[in-house]
Amino acid sequence: MTQGPFLYDDGPAPLHTGTPRRRQGWLIAGILGVVLLAGGMVAGLYVVRGSPADQSTEVTQVFYAALAAGDTETAYALLCEEEQGRLDATGMEAEYVRPGSAEVSGVRDDPAEGARVQQVTVRWDDGGTAQLAVVNEDGPRICGIG
Repeated sequence: MTQGPFLYDDGPAPLHTGTPRRRQGWLIAGILGVVLLAGGMVAGLYVVRGSPADQSTEVTQVFYAALAAGDTETAYALLCEEEQGRLDATGMEAEYVRPGSAEVSGVRDDPAEGARVQQVTVRWDDGGTAQLAVVNEDGPRICGIG
């Protein structure tokens, strides 16, 4: 057994000698920042892409402008998958085209489907109207006329 003065008689000193501090402010600020960022992104979608009603109006206007210009390929691409499976280009024209020019006169949520489906009212020169259902399938698509 050895005797004498040892270099480390007292043992190691504690590393953290002060009183512990709570850092809850950073956690709350981080969570609040994520919530604000998510809200900003949703608001940004409405600014960049427009509301569902705006998108439905635009797709209907483009659809009828393409039909009036004889561009059935573009008009057909604006139909939903169900309508594309049911109709071909000539069947599409027979079902959707009326005499005169079409004008969007109103948009509302579908009573049965809610905001998932927009009902777009289209009015023709002769005073006739029709309701187009517009759904979101990788963007707004026309999915039926009533």
